[in-house]
Amino acid sequence: MRKIILLIICIFSISVFSQIKVLKNESLVEIGKDNSVGLYKKDDKFTINYQDLNTSNLNTIRSFSFQNLNGDVTGLYKLITDGFTNVPDENIILELPNDIIELHYERNYGQQTVQFIQVINKNRKYIGKSQFLTQKQVEKVFGRTNGKFAMYEKPAAINNNGSNKAGNNTGSGAGNGKKSKK
Repeated sequence: MRKIILLIICIFSISVFSQIKVLKNESLVEIGKDNSVGLYKKDDKFTINYQDLNTSNLNTIRSFSFQNLNGDVTGLYKLITDGFTNVPDENIILELPNDIIELHYERNYGQQTVQFIQVINKNRKYIGKSQFLTQKQVEKVFGRTNGKFAMYEKPAAINNNGSNKAGNNTGSGAGNGKKSKK
């Protein structure tokens, strides 16, 4: 009888003090992807993932995220595509809550291209660079070729207490060079 009670206690203690937990699967939706650059969405947070070409390890994937306040995703897309027609003299600098992003335009093989340069944690010692993207590739990343750009605005309209979150901020974050925090 003691062995059975001891066995039950051991089984119970193993299940109580286990180190592995099953977590809820987060719903991450791919908006668009081309080669090593992709745009993903979770709730109202958008993330751009890219393979960092600035490191010796080619398997380094970096990302930066921002909220879609006042249509910032559409504003960023417009800012990038406007740079293809009216090429800026210098890099366009965008400030996010955690990072600084520079849009670097350059002509490669006769085509105008753009590159994301990320100042990680706003520390100039840590810089990540994406591949150069043509306008067609940017359209693919932002979901313009597959129709997923319609997902930009869907769940962002109303938050839990029924008020419109986007109405608390003025101006598009991508248009004025700064991204806003929630």
